[in-house]
Amino acid sequence: MKHVIKADGTRQPYDRYRVMRTARNYGVPDDYIIEVAADVERRLYDGIRTRDILHIIHTSARKFQPSVEGRTNVRRAIGLLGPKPDFELYVQALLKGSGYAVEEGRILKGRCGEHEVDAIARKDGITYFVEVKHHHNHHRMTGLDEGRIARAIVEDVQEGYKAGKNDFTIDKAMIVTNTKLSAHAKRYAACWDIKHIGWDNPKDENIAAMVANMKLCPVTLIKGVDAKMRKKLVEAGIVTVGELLKHSPDELADLTGIPANDIYMLVKRARKLENNG
Repeated sequence: MKHVIKADGTRQPYDRYRVMRTARNYGVPDDYIIEVAADVERRLYDGIRTRDILHIIHTSARKFQPSVEGRTNVRRAIGLLGPKPDFELYVQALLKGSGYAVEEGRILKGRCGEHEVDAIARKDGITYFVEVKHHHNHHRMTGLDEGRIARAIVEDVQEGYKAGKNDFTIDKAMIVTNTKLSAHAKRYAACWDIKHIGWDNPKDENIAAMVANMKLCPVTLIKGVDAKMRKKLVEAGIVTVGELLKHSPDELADLTGIPANDIYMLVKRARKLENNG
């Protein structure tokens, strides 16, 4: 059995399913996913690094889905968002796109203290408080601390509700991060029933799967969006490609204060991304 060396230096057995899932997240049609896996396995050797496998997947996937070039940059584009308010607003947009009813962040009173949360999300009769964790370096792992804090907040807010300090209670915690989760963080979240959404976790509801819808990709994926433009777009409440395309170029220029020539360029490139996605 061949093993793969992960970014943190640990070894794990090669998993064909992970390769196929990554290819699917890149937008490769199901009919060709097995061919991408076969390309990887022809070049596989014991001790291969995950980044080298991703490079092979990327090269192979482009043969079957030209828009992969854009999709492989999504993680970097999310890393270019600012933590607050950019990533908070972006997570809210992702959750709305995944069927959640989302409210902005607020302060929740617990029995023993007050807790500022980044959003409230509801789905299938469950109310979550949402805590977001953004890393500029998308290769960095998200560890255990966020889960420990989230568990304590849920317990305190539930006790605060019983004491009449809040007019509604929280059923569960949800942590959303743009990076992968450490094995310890995953185990802790599973044990305490914390919904922990990372780049590739959980299997059916992760950020990689959400951004398979190009409209939910961040505006920083659009070539030409610099830090100044990003700030103006975010201030206007525009953090996704889909939100940008809801407006005409003239409306966007009025909303953001970005020069019309730059807006027309961004809209043209955003439409190209959407059509290729």
